[in-house]
Amino acid sequence: MSIVDKIVSELIVFITNFISMTGYFGVFVLMALESTMVPLPSELVMPFAGYLAYQGVFNIYAVCIISALGTVFGSLVSYYIGKFGGEPFLKKYGKYFFINHKDLEKTHAWFKKRGDKTIFISRFIPVVRHLISIPAGIAEMDKKKFILYTFLGGLIWNSFLAYLGYKLAEKWEVVHEYTKPLSYAALVLIIVGVVYFYYNHIKKNKE
Repeated sequence: MSIVDKIVSELIVFITNFISMTGYFGVFVLMALESTMVPLPSELVMPFAGYLAYQGVFNIYAVCIISALGTVFGSLVSYYIGKFGGEPFLKKYGKYFFINHKDLEKTHAWFKKRGDKTIFISRFIPVVRHLISIPAGIAEMDKKKFILYTFLGGLIWNSFLAYLGYKLAEKWEVVHEYTKPLSYAALVLIIVGVVYFYYNHIKKNKE
């Protein structure tokens, strides 16, 4: 068994035990954590919640709404971290990461113009959804739009995963196996993006 498989197995045990003991509240808490930088995949949380709905322990509609509210809560925590801590930190230490004032201006402009679409689409992308709320907070994206599109994106994605868990029943863990490639692809794209960002900035500094 690889290290990744071992970690996933331990996560499954933790998630199933936590939700079994705490019910709907556990779904809310886990999805709130999933929406911060905590690497807790919704692909493990929601299918199990859907499976419990299949067993009659949960109501499938309540699971979907409560999980979406958890998504909003966790995303708001990250949003405020970005809003009150992100920009001051980057203004002071950004130069060590090749991040300058122009980069911050571009972030503000991006979320002002495309923030709603960015936040909505990000809810469907592994890895990205853990991080996207922080730059949204740094850019001080309109909070009402942030909450609305986070809720809608979270509701659709969480409901989809819960539905799969409901349909697959005892085989709910299979969902994670099929979504692994998406996580790896997203991670590769992020790494490529970071490398490209630093390459451009180092090149400009040399020029």
